Amino acid sequence: MNVYAMKRIWFKSWLGVLTVAALGVGTFFSPKQAGAYDEPLKQTGVIITVTYSDPINVRGGPSTIYYSIVGQLFPNETAPALGVSPKREWVQISYPASPTGTGWVYAAYVTVSGGELPIVEAPPTPTPLATSTIDPTLAAAFHIQPTQTRLSTFTPPPPLTVPSFEGEGSAATGNVLGFFIVGLGLVGGVGLLVSFLLRK
Repeated sequence: MNVYAMKRIWFKSWLGVLTVAALGVGTFFSPKQAGAYDEPLKQTGVIITVTYSDPINVRGGPSTIYYSIVGQLFPNETAPALGVSPKREWVQISYPASPTGTGWVYAAYVTVSGGELPIVEAPPTPTPLATSTIDPTLAAAFHIQPTQTRLSTFTPPPPLTVPSFEGEGSAATGNVLGFFIVGLGLVGGVGLLVSFLLRK
């Protein structure tokens, strides 16, 4: 037997082994076998119908905070229901567009028909890629302390001093002014009398 024939036998043997292995792997991952692993996600025959007037969000879990939106359902659209959250606020549905094949909708926006749904625990929350941290130096730049201003205080005015006009000097001044006024009155009276007599 020559080398060429030996190579052909060796090649055919290995080709046969690889074919058998491929058929075994294909049988192992056949739809029936894969369905055995998806037993918890088996459809229950229960469906949900969207009753909300606007499109509703389909999320990766039963929370608007911890799970992101994976799709939308439109008014009157239906989907197979798989279960409900422990507080019955969310309904798990079969949603092929989701990476996990399932999604969650808010129970107040849908009606469930076709039977009772089992309680399903929420999937683990996704971990954030990076935690948000605040630079202390940057935060200090925006932390402005208000300047403290003193309130205006009320200072009472000094007491009012009333001058007194008592004493000898003030009496003498008053007498002089009195005589002056009387004198002016006499001069005016005399002038009036003279002008009256001169008219006649």
